[in-house]
Amino acid sequence: MTTFMTRWIARFSRLDQRSFQWLNERFESWCQHHLIRWISRSGDGYSYAIIALLIGLFHGAESTPLMTSLVLGFAIEIPLFMLLKRWLKRQRPYHRHPQFKAVILAHDKFSFPSGHTTAAFLFAGVMSVFFPAWFWLFYSWAGAIGLSRVLLGVHYPGDVVAGAILGFSISAYVTGMMNAVG
Repeated sequence: MTTFMTRWIARFSRLDQRSFQWLNERFESWCQHHLIRWISRSGDGYSYAIIALLIGLFHGAESTPLMTSLVLGFAIEIPLFMLLKRWLKRQRPYHRHPQFKAVILAHDKFSFPSGHTTAAFLFAGVMSVFFPAWFWLFYSWAGAIGLSRVLLGVHYPGDVVAGAILGFSISAYVTGMMNAVG
């Protein structure tokens, strides 16, 4: 890795850690709030399956392109974010700074990119293509999931930004591919 790249990564990491600390200090009372935990849990995988099932029940065969986009998107997203986490191996805030007490503990060891945020922005991107009038709701919810992960102490802001970019990119790829096919 070049010296320039090493310095850039070090600067980004310091800024990210300071941003994390600033957010957690300013919103300390919110960090412990049950609403933040609920928002984070709403980004667990089963939520997407339940929503997709309900859409399928209400829209029948009309929902096939949406379901196909979601399945394809998550088939790309899950192995990709897992591979990135294992390759980049960025420690979670509570591992890097043991004095920091996270509200929850994550299921896996590494933090970059945020899997919850990646999935939320993938879902928001796909849903926004099929239900464009609701895009503001989908993206607001996805952003709230990302913020909740920082406030709960399991991700740095940069993890969330990377997850948002990755999720949105996958949704754009999948929906673009679906539009090209049919």
